[in-house]
Formats: sequence, structure tokens, C-alpha cells
Amino acid sequence: MTKHALVRWDGGMHLVGEASTGDRLEMDDEAGGHGFRPSELLMVSLGGCTAMDVVSILRKKQQTIASYEVDVTGETRPTHPKAYTDVVVEHRVEGDPLDPEAVRRAIELSATKYCTVTGVMATGIARIVHRYVVRNASGEHRGEVITTGPRGVNVAGLEQG
Repeated sequence: MTKHALVRWDGGMHLVGEASTGDRLEMDDEAGGHGFRPSELLMVSLGGCTAMDVVSILRKKQQTIASYEVDVTGETRPTHPKAYTDVVVEHRVEGDPLDPEAVRRAIELSATKYCTVTGVMATGIARIVHRYVVRNASGEHRGEVITTGPRGVNVAGLEQG
């Protein structure tokens, strides 16, 4: 399947990106302040990609999701290209009934099989740590799920750099 995006310059460092769906977003540098920095979009894309997978899997497992957020933090190299080297993806899920093992497994499947953005990033220099926080009637449950990338597990069917 082919994906397409068009990015147009709008003066200064302001750019407007448009997907083949017609959806648009703005990008800019810190001085302009009218949109995402392109490198921030990688973090947003990673969070969105894995969240969609996890919600889909948890629904299939008939788990109750009352609230869900994905907090993505990335460290970059100090020199150009300032590629991400270490990324932490923390899934915060609340619901009841909500089985922590079902959440853990959904995140693992996203990280190793389904999430396109994880797959792309994990083949480079980025080490991506996947973890969760589940809140349900029995309390708070935390855990590490998996680390993908050069110092972790390979993503199914992809070679690492």
C-alpha cells in the first residue's frame, strides 16, 4: 500500500502538511511557533499508532477502558542529525474490569507486530521502552513490557540497523 503526503512551504519556517485523506497539519520552528516541530510529530505518531493498536486489541479482549493516554518521551543525539536514541512509551489505562495482563499483551503486540511507527523507529538507532500503568478497582499496576530497537527485541520481520 502506498501512502502519500504533500508538504508546502508557507513562508519563514512555517510548513503545511497534507495527507492523501485531505487532513492537514502545521509545522514550524520554535521561533515561528505555528505548529508542531517535525521531530515532535514522530513522538505524536508513535503514541497515536500504538494507542490505536492497544485500543483495538483491548476491545477485542472485551476490556473496559474508561480513560487512556500514551506519554511518549524521547532523547535525541546532541549533534546533527538529532535522531532519537532513547524513547519511553508509557501507556496509562484506567477501567474496571481491566486486566493488567491484557494491557501488557496488547502493548507487546503493538510494539512487536502492529505499530508501523515503532517498526520504522526500532530499525534505526532508537531504543524504545514500552511500559504501562493500569488503574482498576484493585489498585494501580505498573510494568515494563518490552524494549525494541538495537538494544532490545527485533520487531517481527524487520532488520535492525
